[in-house]
Amino acid sequence: MSKKICMITGANSGIGKAASIQIAARGYHVIMGCRSRARGETALEDVRAKSGSDAVDLLIVDMSLQSSVREAARHIETAYDRLDVLIQNAAVFDITHKQIAFTEEGVETIWATNHLGPVLLTELLLDRLKENSQGRVITIASKGLMAKPFLRVDLEDPEFRQAGFDVTKAYYQSKLAQIMYTYWLAQRLKGTRVTANCIRVPIVAIDTNRYPNMPGFLRSLYLLKTRMGLTPEQMAETYTFLSTSDEVSEVTGCYFDEKNRSVKSRRYTSDPDNIARVMQLTMRFLDI
Repeated sequence: MSKKICMITGANSGIGKAASIQIAARGYHVIMGCRSRARGETALEDVRAKSGSDAVDLLIVDMSLQSSVREAARHIETAYDRLDVLIQNAAVFDITHKQIAFTEEGVETIWATNHLGPVLLTELLLDRLKENSQGRVITIASKGLMAKPFLRVDLEDPEFRQAGFDVTKAYYQSKLAQIMYTYWLAQRLKGTRVTANCIRVPIVAIDTNRYPNMPGFLRSLYLLKTRMGLTPEQMAETYTFLSTSDEVSEVTGCYFDEKNRSVKSRRYTSDPDNIARVMQLTMRFLDI
C-alpha cells in the first residue's frame, strides 16, 4: 500500500511548516503548498532534513487566485494516486495593510485567499479524498473571534467595496466563513468516508521579519503579545493529531482547540440558515 498523502497549504513557514515536519515524520507523504518558489524550496529542504523523510514535495500555488488553485488541483489529480488529508492552512493577515487590495482576478485579497481559495481547492479535490478508506479535510479559524461576538459575514459587501476597509475585520470575517463552510461540508459529506473539522488557533509566535513594513511599535507589540503564546511546533501538534490519529477517524463537523478538545463556536456559525446564506454567497464567487 502506498503512503498516505497529506497536502498542507501555507507550508513554507510557521504552523504549516511545523505540521509538515511532524506529519512527514509520522510516515505520511507530504505535499507542501507554497506561493513563493524561493521560500518554498528553502522550507522543503528543512522539512526533509528535520522529518528524516524524502517523501515531501513542493507544490507552487497562490491561494488567492482561482486559476492557480485549479492548476494545483489538476496537478494533484495527475501526479498522485491518492489524497488522504487536506489542511487549509494558508492565510493572509498583515495589519500594516490599510488600503483595500484586489487580486489580478479582481477579488479582494483576504476574502480570496482565506476563504474562497480553500473552498475551491477542497471542492475540486473531494472526489480524490473520497477514494480512500478515510479522507480528512481540516480548515483553520482563530480564537480571536471570541473577542468579536457581533461580527457577521457581510452578505452584501464581503469585499468591503462600499464599506471602509478594515484588515482585521476582513481577516476575522474570512475565518468566520471558514467555520461555517466546515459545518456545511461535514453535513454534505455524511454517509461518505471523508470528515471535515476546523481548528481554533490561539496566539502563536510569528516571524515578524515576514512583515518588513511593520512599524517598530507594532513589531514590539506583536513580540510582547506572542511571548505568552504557543510556538508553531506546539500548535502544529493539533494539526498532526487531527490528520493522523485514529481517535478522530470518524469525528466530523467539530471545532477543535489547541488542546485537541472539541469546543463550541458561536451560535451564529452553526445556524443552518446563516450557513446556507454564507455558502450561497461563496458559490457566487466560484465557478464550480
